[in-house]
Amino acid sequence: MPNPPKVILIAGVSGSGKTTIGTLLAERLGWEYAEADAFHSDANIAKMREGHPLTDADRLPWLRSIAAWITDRLATDRPGVVTCSALKRKYRDLLAGGNPGVAMVLLDGDRDLIAGRMKARKGHFFKATLLDTQFADLELPAADEDVLLASITGSPEETVAHIIKSLNLI
Repeated sequence: MPNPPKVILIAGVSGSGKTTIGTLLAERLGWEYAEADAFHSDANIAKMREGHPLTDADRLPWLRSIAAWITDRLATDRPGVVTCSALKRKYRDLLAGGNPGVAMVLLDGDRDLIAGRMKARKGHFFKATLLDTQFADLELPAADEDVLLASITGSPEETVAHIIKSLNLI
């Protein structure tokens, strides 16, 4: 049985529940939690608030900051949970770097479910109108990627229980 990870990255399109699942998972495990939005530059947040999707050039410094957080947790043996959309394989490769100490979890739900959730949330800078750009950018994991798909059709507690069991964290 593989060793449990030291860092869990919760990925998915905006509105898929990354913050909810990441926070709950970190609380259940007693691990440090980092929210990907906290790594964005003010310019990125302003761009999304105005309804413009980020480019790869916009995302690169953000992704590097998250990757540095992950590297620090691994180097200092401090387990953690971090969120990041990680929609493209090249983003996932940059973040996890093939490191067996990092588990990648992609929250899996259909557009209608996520759109409904986005309409219900208040105060988030990411415009619901950008959801289609998220799904357009989403590259589902290839067979050679080590990514756990976690359905979001149940409750957040059910999703977290599935992640914990699947990653041998019980």
